Amino acid sequence: MKTSPLPPWPATELAAMSETALHQAARSRVEQAWQRCCEVCPALPAPKVWFNLRGASAGQAHLGHGGLRLNPVLLSENRTAFFDEVIPHEMAHWLVFHLDNGPRLKPHGREWKTVMRDLFGLVPSVTHRFDIKQAQSAPYRYQCDCRFHQFTPRRHALVVNGRHYRCRHCAKTLVYRPEVDL
Repeated sequence: MKTSPLPPWPATELAAMSETALHQAARSRVEQAWQRCCEVCPALPAPKVWFNLRGASAGQAHLGHGGLRLNPVLLSENRTAFFDEVIPHEMAHWLVFHLDNGPRLKPHGREWKTVMRDLFGLVPSVTHRFDIKQAQSAPYRYQCDCRFHQFTPRRHALVVNGRHYRCRHCAKTLVYRPEVDL
């Protein structure tokens, strides 16, 4: 079964949406993708949708909780790409997981690639190329002998709990410097 991508969502309409309207439109897009998946797997359950994913990931098929997690910052900054690529990508994971032996299949394996190509008409791309600066905050400043480094809250917590990091350039241990402005 070869098919074309989901119909494009008007870019001007996406650009003008408020956050609430954008989230509702994303839910509608998930519904469209789910309906397409149901053409080949009628018993496929509808996924729930959450906008609580943080960091560098655009989306995640959260199979244990029964739905898709989407990154609201990256969604807001990359609206068209989310509707055209990210949502179908995550729905392909959702469909493959629900196939026979789905939990044993590789996340970006042959079956997932087939769904991306044949059901959604897309090139199966594993990663996105979004600018993640706004989505992945790194407010903790560390210093070595040659430069400053920005740490995420997670990495900073590891340091607080005793982990040490070294600079890849000068090999000195990084030291927390909250008072230093960059």
